[in-house]
Amino acid sequence: MPALDLATSTPELTRQLVDVFSVSGEEAQLADAVEAVVRAQPHLEVVRDGDAVVARTTLGRDQRVVIAGHIDTVPVSGNLPARLEGDVLWGRGAVDMKGGCAVMLALAAELSEPAVDVTWVWYDNEEVDSALNGLGRIARERPELLRADFAILGEPSNGEIEGGCNGTIRVDVTTRGRRAHSARAWMGENAIHAMAPVLERLAAYEAQEVEVDGLVYRESLSAVRISGGVAGNVIPDEVTVHVNYRFAPSRSGAEALAHIEQLLEGLPVEVVVADLAEGARPGLDAPLAQQFVAAVGGEARPKYGWTDVARFSALGIPAVNYGPGDPSLAHADDERVPVEQIERVEAGLRRWLTAV
Repeated sequence: MPALDLATSTPELTRQLVDVFSVSGEEAQLADAVEAVVRAQPHLEVVRDGDAVVARTTLGRDQRVVIAGHIDTVPVSGNLPARLEGDVLWGRGAVDMKGGCAVMLALAAELSEPAVDVTWVWYDNEEVDSALNGLGRIARERPELLRADFAILGEPSNGEIEGGCNGTIRVDVTTRGRRAHSARAWMGENAIHAMAPVLERLAAYEAQEVEVDGLVYRESLSAVRISGGVAGNVIPDEVTVHVNYRFAPSRSGAEALAHIEQLLEGLPVEVVVADLAEGARPGLDAPLAQQFVAAVGGEARPKYGWTDVARFSALGIPAVNYGPGDPSLAHADDERVPVEQIERVEAGLRRWLTAV
């Protein structure tokens, strides 16, 4: 098990975390290292759940916050070990999201007397199927561990606050026809041709901007995959287009599906839901959230992509995203994070947790 050195700087601790291989499903070694650090802190109660680690203060404060981050990464692509070039740290997971996890680990050890009780959560399997997500597992099986008045997810946000998140729904849109030999095409019904008006409507769709609790969320509705056809000499009898709709958190999943069905109204298609994840409202109207914004500074922005803040929202806990790293670099081969952002997020969280 690699030893994590808390005596070093948080950017250096980030480098240490990056160098511990933890692709989704293979997080045990890093979970062991994190667990060893927090179990050494007398002010923390620690629970291990699979490859998730939960560490809690129990000071009897009037309010509790959860600060969470996932320890897994997408597969490595020649970007380990980490390297520091100037003031930028490069390596798989530097952005998504070992910088945030390092900040959490440093503060969890340092802050023995925070102004609120804190539950720190490092969890597994965020980058794969939702059913495997460690935070989701804890929410289902041990929800008492996540009880709180406010939550912060250390997802990369360029060191700024991003409130809530868009929801996402994926549907299969299918047209059907009748097979025939392509030499006698008039004897069949071409399902690919029947899909043309569907694609026309999707191409003409204008993304909406929706204001939710003071933040403006930009939606998108796109065809992301198409499949169909039998052979080079056969008129196809079935074609499916996979459609992804990122919808503002003012809509429910049911309303998002109704919006897609309305767009395709009148067309001879079948629509089947393949995946659905509700969005999360900004959560910035909660008193703790307002104090957090005041302590951290800057202007809160919307989160366009889906994140696990939605899991907290489903539990009735307002939540925001706040972590170092440019989200557009997450999963990229040139994943990298400025040292300044790691230090800024650390300072912001420390300022808030000691003065709430």
